[in-house]
Amino acid sequence: MSSVPVTTWSLEQTSPTDLLPAAAPDGDVRIVRAEVPSPEFSRFLYASVGGDIRWTDRLGWSYARWQEHLDRPGVETWVAYDHGTPAGYAELDPQDDGVVEIVYFGLIPAFRGRRIGGHLLSYGAARAWDLAERWAERTPTKRVWLHTCSKDGEFAMDNYLRRGFTLFDTKVEEEAEVSAPGPWPGAYPA
Repeated sequence: MSSVPVTTWSLEQTSPTDLLPAAAPDGDVRIVRAEVPSPEFSRFLYASVGGDIRWTDRLGWSYARWQEHLDRPGVETWVAYDHGTPAGYAELDPQDDGVVEIVYFGLIPAFRGRRIGGHLLSYGAARAWDLAERWAERTPTKRVWLHTCSKDGEFAMDNYLRRGFTLFDTKVEEEAEVSAPGPWPGAYPA
């Protein structure tokens, strides 16, 4: 199997005042927290958003593994809906010492380029900053971070920078080259 170099950039906000919100898009776009942990729904979002950009690390997770992850206190999934249809999501994963990672973020391909991504990222980052208000066992957020890589969408990095995230680390590693799995096998050409 061949490999390709993949650059991963890690970005952060260290204060809620770092957040530079995007304007809400026109139309009926709503962002709602998926309050009932649902492995089926979370896997649908993961595969649908990441299928064309080679998100594969969770595809092998069992139902039980998904449930275990989603049941952790403070893990939240915020879903953007465009006229009632899921358009994308942001998954928050609290860590120790008031750190929250936006571990997954993105839009289903059909919804990209509609100004939903900046709004969803703004909303997701704001929810990372106020996460402890919803989870009494979590400490107040002191830092929000995320990573993006050279496999992600072409506008990802620009969106993060425009929302007030700053770069704190860059790594280049060789990864096995895989075809885009799509939301189901064969959905995208190799």
